[in-house]
Amino acid sequence: QVQLVESGGGLVQAGGSLRLSCTASGIIFRLNAMGWYRQAPGKQRELVAVIASGGSTNYADSVKGRFTISRDNAKNTVYLQMNSLKPEDTAVYYCNAKRAPVNYWGQGTQVTVSS
Repeated sequence: QVQLVESGGGLVQAGGSLRLSCTASGIIFRLNAMGWYRQAPGKQRELVAVIASGGSTNYADSVKGRFTISRDNAKNTVYLQMNSLKPEDTAVYYCNAKRAPVNYWGQGTQVTVSS
């Protein structure tokens, strides 16, 4: 059974930082591309950042320079370090594991940034 368990969300003031974690089980973690997506109320889910199995990364333009994705294959965990948070970063953040053609999703963690 595949599980992706996110943690680290919460309420923070604008300009603050949070670190999200996602621990996976039931998959060969090191072979999966891992990503963070987010969905704000009334909006579609969007890609925030992705890290390939080989370690290359890609970011949405809106978070470049502020967010950093990383992975620890020994711990089956992917992280999202979020700095200089803005109110527009408020959303539910979802962890994703992808090894084509299969996708798995976590349950999501709420991030709220107050102005």
